[in-house]
Amino acid sequence: MTETRTDQEARDKVWAMIKDVATAIMVTVDAGGNLRGRPMQAVAMKEFDGVLWFFTSQPSPKTEEISHDGRVLLAYSDPSSQDYVSVSGTASVVRDPAKQKELWSEYLRTWFPGGPEDPRAALLKVEVEGAEYWDAPNSTLVHAYGYVKARLTGEPPEAGANDKVAFKRGA
Repeated sequence: MTETRTDQEARDKVWAMIKDVATAIMVTVDAGGNLRGRPMQAVAMKEFDGVLWFFTSQPSPKTEEISHDGRVLLAYSDPSSQDYVSVSGTASVVRDPAKQKELWSEYLRTWFPGGPEDPRAALLKVEVEGAEYWDAPNSTLVHAYGYVKARLTGEPPEAGANDKVAFKRGA
């Protein structure tokens, strides 16, 4: 069983693994208790302080779901490097014109033609509580070696690092 790490090095590793992944799948809980997932474009940030931000339309099904149950899961995937991260936290809808201007990128104008002041634009603030990552070897040579080892010995190769990381107590 994977132990939960609470050290800054583990938190920094999570950030390093997700900071360049442009799209995450955000999973929310609907009014019927069903899980709902959708792709969300991550806001590019230079530093990570335990909070992730996403622009969203308000109102929308996801903002309604979050208003009833703020628990979310964000799934990040970078198949080219064999990095996979799930992040759990609590989301809230934020309307803060100054923060929207600070986080604004021009590509967002596609969805919000009025810019950061667009009346439909809002932010989703996700306060990260915990994460789990899988960091597998990604070179062709390592995969070839693993395949040969498995064929010859019947044993699977080392899968790579897997850790749980707590950002808040109880995560």
